[in-house]
Amino acid sequence: MGGDWNSVAGTKVSVYTATVFEYPERDFRSERTRVLSFAKTIERLKQTYGEPAMPVAKGPFELVMWENACYLLPDERRLEVFEALRERVGMTAATIDGASDAVLFALAQRGGMRPETRVFRWREIARITLNQFGRNLDSILTLPYADAKRALKQFPNIGDPGAEKILLFSGMGSGLPLESNGLRVLTRLGWGRAQKSYGATYHSVQEDLAGELPKDAKWLTEAHLLLREHGKTLCKDKRPLCHECPLARSCAYARNRAAEILRPGG
Repeated sequence: MGGDWNSVAGTKVSVYTATVFEYPERDFRSERTRVLSFAKTIERLKQTYGEPAMPVAKGPFELVMWENACYLLPDERRLEVFEALRERVGMTAATIDGASDAVLFALAQRGGMRPETRVFRWREIARITLNQFGRNLDSILTLPYADAKRALKQFPNIGDPGAEKILLFSGMGSGLPLESNGLRVLTRLGWGRAQKSYGATYHSVQEDLAGELPKDAKWLTEAHLLLREHGKTLCKDKRPLCHECPLARSCAYARNRAAEILRPGG
């Protein structure tokens, strides 16, 4: 990754502004045309970031616990809490249900704010699994997709996107679940529209993606992880690094930024 920098009217701009030079008559502020297909977009991200690492959490129960391991902390801390819970308590509903409050609370403190709430949620996850799924949450993978998704939404912090992601990571894919980083990347590239409502934005992107997604759960899992990585690394919420982005030439957002830089007084 890296930008090819040139000087334009005393302002440093990167090679991604080349598209604006090629089409000076176009108003990129309203441009939403997608240059790359979704498959090509993911291919280019894979060339940039390499093969994405698969989650250490395996199966529905571990993935629900992974989502509840910490709050507003980096992935490294989430992994630390998750692995400590696995080592000291055990990553099963029965062992978590039988663990002492003192042990669970000490681990939950590593997960950020409100550790007591985190302990309650861990116990609730264990209770639901024991009482409703016969100690085996993998049993939902034999259900129709809609029923499996509904079952997962009983657990703390698991809404529609979370349930869809857990099912995808468990090999039961039916679309492309997105979290905030991946959603931001796709809206900037021209899929859907960024709106005040997160749900409305999410729905508009999913509608635009319909017809472009394969049925391969492994491919969709990699796509999810690559989009998330790109959103965290280059396509950040604030101060995105468009000059280093492998998708800049095909990105509506990057073209708009380039046009602003090249506009007199920009």
